[in-house]
Amino acid sequence: MTDQPRKTAPIRIANCSGFYGDRLAAAREMVEDGPIDVLTGDWLAELTMLILFKDRLKNPDGGYAKTFVRQLEQVMGSCLERGIKVVANAGGLNPKGCAQAVEAVAATLGLNPRIAYVTGDDVLPRLAELPPLDNLDTGESLGDRTVLTANAYLGGWGIVDALDRGADIVITGRTTDAAIVMAPAAHHHGWARDDWDALAGALVAGHVIECGTQATGGNYAFFTEVPNLVHPGFPIAEIAADGSSVITKHEVHAGQVSTGTVTAQLLYEIGSPRYLNPDVTARFDSIVLDEVGKDRVRISGVKGEAPPATSKVCLNLAGATKASYSFLLVGLDIEAKADLLLDGLFAALPGGRDYFDSVEVDLIRSDHEDPARNETAIAQLRVSMRDADDKKFGRPLTGAITELALASYPGFFGGPSSTMSYGVYWPALVPSELLTHEVSLGDEVVQVRPTLAAATTADVPDVERVDPPRGATTRLPLGRIAGARSGDKGGNANLGVWVRTAEEYAWLEQLLTVDRLKELLPEAGRVERFELPNLRALNFVLHGLLGEGVASSTRLDPQAKSLGEYLRAKHVDVPEAFL
Repeated sequence: MTDQPRKTAPIRIANCSGFYGDRLAAAREMVEDGPIDVLTGDWLAELTMLILFKDRLKNPDGGYAKTFVRQLEQVMGSCLERGIKVVANAGGLNPKGCAQAVEAVAATLGLNPRIAYVTGDDVLPRLAELPPLDNLDTGESLGDRTVLTANAYLGGWGIVDALDRGADIVITGRTTDAAIVMAPAAHHHGWARDDWDALAGALVAGHVIECGTQATGGNYAFFTEVPNLVHPGFPIAEIAADGSSVITKHEVHAGQVSTGTVTAQLLYEIGSPRYLNPDVTARFDSIVLDEVGKDRVRISGVKGEAPPATSKVCLNLAGATKASYSFLLVGLDIEAKADLLLDGLFAALPGGRDYFDSVEVDLIRSDHEDPARNETAIAQLRVSMRDADDKKFGRPLTGAITELALASYPGFFGGPSSTMSYGVYWPALVPSELLTHEVSLGDEVVQVRPTLAAATTADVPDVERVDPPRGATTRLPLGRIAGARSGDKGGNANLGVWVRTAEEYAWLEQLLTVDRLKELLPEAGRVERFELPNLRALNFVLHGLLGEGVASSTRLDPQAKSLGEYLRAKHVDVPEAFL
């Protein structure tokens, strides 16, 4: 338990960033446009760690989110004046360097905040002493692959220690996304490490607000229902002493907080209903949502269990080179034109298709019959290649393409192309007991141990079920009834689908089996389905859809952001009772 007394008033925690590169003005908007107690933001994703690695290669003092420092420059004085704490994972691969950059900004502003930073997540120097880091998704052995970065996902108790000792600003490296919200709530309310339900409730609130405006109408399936979505405000979680919360936004900000927008974000990038974190396991099948006012959604009933004995580690490995070339095909005989182009291209390369380690070809039929305009007659042939030898993407390839310009299909012209080196995402597990949070504040460094606890099982209430409607049906896009939210989890993709009524859920649960999803999405591969009747939702995990992770994927949508909208466009038989 922290040294702080328990407080009864909710703590008001705001988000101002959902990713590295998010809206620069968001911190100022959240601080100036209404009352908050804590300003948080999420700057890190698996891909971001690779970006920061490349940044640190150019500048050894880099490796952190520079935009965070720019945002703090705008609001640091106001935060100190109003007692607003700042907690951010913007430290990336260099939390100390980020803290020093913030300290330099404070000095130029004539301010003297107490700045803490949390390390201990970087296990790259310790790889030889760790147990085998087999791939969590595929079971492959790491072997002698070249590791560029290796960071464990820490929980929030290092942040709690920094806040307990009076830090105004806390900067971390790789923590879980929700830890930056859970920790201020635990500090404020004086929770013990085994207050599982309260911690789980804060974890759920953190998951909702961690991606910024996705909780206030951004990327929302029913976006036409959201007023003034041009510039939505960022979300706020008011977390009570029992861990329940109200998700809201500043009244003057645009956008919307509804059970729909909150449900959508709850389904984002999750797996099973047991949502694992180093501090607690939250049971997403226990969440209860209620709209309690305009732009106010209450989250309650969340059950918590002890955390797992292991923590996730994100490794980025040295990868190879990938290239993608688009050839635009116009008018008649599209497939014959594509075949001619491919035959000519691979005939010009030594070994044909085998010249590269892998080749993927995708013919995208965006052309229309009897087109009204030139642009509506165009299909796209996309050829993607990967190889460990970057020299293969030089003159042999570009020369072969160039020589086809006047010697292939009629109307030949090229579209977008790109060539880049990429890293490979590698998830693994380590025993949590091998990790330590190191909290630096001033000249003092305190070591904080992770939570180690015997397994517990929460009692989750059953959800009352109804029968699906019977009778006539109409063929319609699934998205006329159901919302969806999708995203990447390393090499896997998650796809959450939800509806608004119990009757619609009874129908959806019967309709959208694993086999039916594979019929609708032929590229799906191995699929797991999880039921969340309390949220009237299904969650699917599509294993291996993104290959070796976002950086290496050659899909047109490498992060699976559009997968949900693709599914919603599919036609199914919808009961007329819903219409």
